[in-house]
Amino acid sequence: MIGIEAHELVKDYGPTRVVDRLTFSVRPGRVTGFLGPNGAGKSTTMRLLLGLDRPTSGTATFGGRPYASLDNPLQHVGSLLDARAAHGSRTARSHLLALATSNGIATRRVETVLADTGLSSVGGRRIRSFSLGMRQRLGIAAAMLGEPEVVLLDEPSNGMDAEGIIWIRRLMRSMAAEGRTVLVSSHLMHEVSSFADHLIVLARGRLLADLPTDEFLATRGRPAVRIRTTEAARTRLHELLARRGHTPVREAEESWLVEGVRAEDLSPEITSESIPILELTPVQPSLEQAYLDLTMSETEFASPHSCRGRRDG
Repeated sequence: MIGIEAHELVKDYGPTRVVDRLTFSVRPGRVTGFLGPNGAGKSTTMRLLLGLDRPTSGTATFGGRPYASLDNPLQHVGSLLDARAAHGSRTARSHLLALATSNGIATRRVETVLADTGLSSVGGRRIRSFSLGMRQRLGIAAAMLGEPEVVLLDEPSNGMDAEGIIWIRRLMRSMAAEGRTVLVSSHLMHEVSSFADHLIVLARGRLLADLPTDEFLATRGRPAVRIRTTEAARTRLHELLARRGHTPVREAEESWLVEGVRAEDLSPEITSESIPILELTPVQPSLEQAYLDLTMSETEFASPHSCRGRRDG
């Protein structure tokens, strides 16, 4: 299986630098999440990888070869960048047949990918009648048509219902398990945390992070502990935490969340006071909070009191 390599990629639009000396690799056998605030350059980078835009300088290759040099490229690299790109007057089946014929792909694959994406029953319908979620499925069908070694997906969950989101999550994981290289851009942090083994994070066209998801969470997030005691001991526990400089936050009637401390550090303090413990659970930092902690200063539009999901421009 082949991977993706970007080396010193630069893209300028007039005086504006959108991608700034970007170097990274996307390896086979794992799902790599591609993250960044609005204007980070994610979509532009994907276009550079696929030869849809020409870099100002630097290189983008698949297994050492530019996309434009690949024979029958859909057999090597599948992509979904814009679900609305398919011509609305075509049927789903005719759209896929045209792609298969022009890329040397057996036409029998059309029925296979229609079935795999749940579109068999609507293969004869014109694309203009499709909902956004159905168009997303068709775009994924096109990406899978040539059984490629590399798959690039930009916001694949956009417009999907709950069943569709679960389906695309399982699909990405299965493709990685088969040894394929999977790069997925998304602004939905909870979704990315459910499927990404590795993260590449951009801001203002520059690389901020390139590391496994677990390591990203461990290095960027603050430790926290969920703690619960008996009703009779709640006041004593709260007083102890306050004396030790901790600020517990009430999560529910019976539990508190204490940030900035590990369970192994807190346990001896509580034990020394003979306070009964019903729960002392480490709480892993969320990907959303770790991501915001890293990118907040790089966000083009941000409120000081709220953070919203953002899309790359």
